[in-house]
Amino acid sequence: MFHVPNKYRERRHPQLKSDDSYGNNGFFIIPHHRISGYLYRVQASDGMLWEHVSVSVTSGIRKDSSRCPTWEEMCHIKNLFWDEDDCVIQFHPAKSEYVNRHKFVLHLWRPIDQVIPIPDKIMVG
Repeated sequence: MFHVPNKYRERRHPQLKSDDSYGNNGFFIIPHHRISGYLYRVQASDGMLWEHVSVSVTSGIRKDSSRCPTWEEMCHIKNLFWDEDDCVIQFHPAKSEYVNRHKFVLHLWRPIDQVIPIPDKIMVG
């Protein structure tokens, strides 16, 4: 089940602020789970039949990202926004459909009311 960590919801930013009435939609600033002084900047939404988070990692000094989140970091964010047994995906679209608005942002997606087909675990592990 998709859920947001409300304690990290950005409530003051002029353009990105939200409150609990926004449900699973909003912007979240989350302390890094391992690196002191680093933050996850996460935008979440559940519109157009998809649950979605976009994730970047920043240091306290820089407001912009200088690297993509790692697999471990994406797993941490996945577990904050979805239940442990939920399957979410990252897309690698066809080149003709590719859009890159932010160089160091990665995304997690889960369709609403659909089961994501996955290969047998022996094939992916």
